[in-house]
Amino acid sequence: MRKPLGAALFALVIAGAGAAPAVAAPEPAAVDTDTATSVVRDAVTSTTAAVSRITAPTVQAVNFAGTVSLSNCSGSVVRFPGSEDNDPAMVMSNGHCLETGFPAAGEVIVDQASSRTFGLLNAAGSRVATLRASKIAYATMTDTDVSLYQLTTTYAQIKSSYNISPLTMNNTHPVAGTAITVVSGYWKRTYACNVDGFAYRLKEGAWTWKDSVRYTSACQTIGGTSGSPVVDNATGNVVAVNNTGNEDGGRCTDNNPCEVDESGNVTVRAGINYAQETYQIPACFGVDNKLDLSASGCTLPKP
Repeated sequence: MRKPLGAALFALVIAGAGAAPAVAAPEPAAVDTDTATSVVRDAVTSTTAAVSRITAPTVQAVNFAGTVSLSNCSGSVVRFPGSEDNDPAMVMSNGHCLETGFPAAGEVIVDQASSRTFGLLNAAGSRVATLRASKIAYATMTDTDVSLYQLTTTYAQIKSSYNISPLTMNNTHPVAGTAITVVSGYWKRTYACNVDGFAYRLKEGAWTWKDSVRYTSACQTIGGTSGSPVVDNATGNVVAVNNTGNEDGGRCTDNNPCEVDESGNVTVRAGINYAQETYQIPACFGVDNKLDLSASGCTLPKP
């Protein structure tokens, strides 16, 4: 799991405050004047690329609007595809980010009173409001690592007061190769990479998670990014929740998760980070964003 302080602060000092390193532009390749076909081919390729840029769907820039900062983690205000404006808003983070500590393996928390507060961020990453929970609607670290808080305010009230809309949770399985951004409200930093693939089982200490998202190496998330929404760059929808990474090359230990395949073979990927899929969550919430673990299609672990 991603800790918020200590090693994370050290990593931030080492890595800097999130500025991208300057990269020298490559020198232009020499033109072979004796090969006219090469010139024609390059011209066709350039034209094709230009047409693709014109006809491709517009990709919205991912920003901080709708994300939140917790006391120890990151999170986001989320809606399900069927949510309505007057429904109580929901905040998603990790199960291991709960104010009550890590849930035990096999533990599922439902409808537990909570008055936790969250700092709501605008597009630029500035804190514009404090939101308050009425309860923990659902939380677990079994099969997945998620917490969902119900707030005392509705989506419409947040929109009216702060002109901020929730992030929509996708209800289909993420796809390998998808360009994604991990948006941390705790650090007010973003991490861009792609979905590298999926771990059949991801084991870390006492906990095991199913069908986890593995990032490509560009997403070097740190402590405090736990609970960050993983956003599909093309749609702006949430496809996962960031939760852990292998820090030291350890094998299946705390802060060093390992991948376990269907045959029980273990793979350790030092320095690689992971998220838990969220597509299965919307089926478990119905009218007025009420949790219904017995609903058709709901596969979240039950108490």
